[in-house]
Amino acid sequence: MHSDKNKKVLVTHQLPGDRIHDLSAHCEMNVWMDPGLLSPESLREELAGCSGLVCLLTDRIDAELIAANPALEFVSSMSVGVDHIDVKALTARGIPVGHTPGVLVDTTADTAFALMLAAARRVVEADHFIRVGNWTQENAWAPDFFTGKDVSGATLGIVGLGEIGQAMARRAAGFGMEVLAWNRSPRQVTGITSVSLDELLQRSDFVSVHVALNDDTRGLLDARRIGLMKPGAVLVNTARGGIVDEAALAAALSSGQLSAAAIDVFETEPVPLDNPLLALPNVVVAPHIGSATTLTRAKMADIAAINAIAALSGEPMPHCVNPEVYRG
Repeated sequence: MHSDKNKKVLVTHQLPGDRIHDLSAHCEMNVWMDPGLLSPESLREELAGCSGLVCLLTDRIDAELIAANPALEFVSSMSVGVDHIDVKALTARGIPVGHTPGVLVDTTADTAFALMLAAARRVVEADHFIRVGNWTQENAWAPDFFTGKDVSGATLGIVGLGEIGQAMARRAAGFGMEVLAWNRSPRQVTGITSVSLDELLQRSDFVSVHVALNDDTRGLLDARRIGLMKPGAVLVNTARGGIVDEAALAAALSSGQLSAAAIDVFETEPVPLDNPLLALPNVVVAPHIGSATTLTRAKMADIAAINAIAALSGEPMPHCVNPEVYRG
């Protein structure tokens, strides 16, 4: 591998893992060291003159930013999804975009299943009940005290049967769940029944979302489709905000049509406090922590660095979103 050590690369956050240290041997590396996320204004300033960018899913890499940086040669994101990046604009320039698939499959499926269980059994609501002093002798127990929904033996509908969706199905098998799935391109997996999206919503006790966010899936679970869901069902989203209509979901939860929701991702992140979902007791929320284990985040950072090192060395990125740039 031969790299031009004079090339500048911006890393938008301090990253875990070991390979980010190797990257510094291949370029002049500028790591954003301030606390908190890099603002759009600072990103624009810091990226000027850089040949490469190692970014997070919170960094918006739009057409305007790309056009303002004629020296840019690659973008490597520490994420699987790349909806924060204008991949088309980069592809038009012949610029490869790296991402970090595979390593977060089981970690994200664990999160989805944990959130589903928490919502089904009202774990967060019960925790709050104790902490604010409501568990007293007068209401210590009753037959309907914090009753929730059975997960074992229930029907799980998986929206998007990629690697994470399939990992979710494997976990569901351990709970004796019937698993239905819908995928945009039909996919047959043993033990899973493929159905239309409308049928999945009508039959499932729990619906878990595992599709990528793009032009085809934005607003996929809109008011009409949420209205099709089985009365008392639970919706889980650990994919991306924007796939689910948050206002329609809040309305369905408020009216009692749905019993609960568990949401790790929001259309706007960080989520504004006036988001109607946050006011509902039957919603479990998390701040986009699907892949947040120490081991998985280190693996993701390592892959992002490996992609960047390959680009600097004039080699194809091992994990490239737009490999067509190498065929031109």
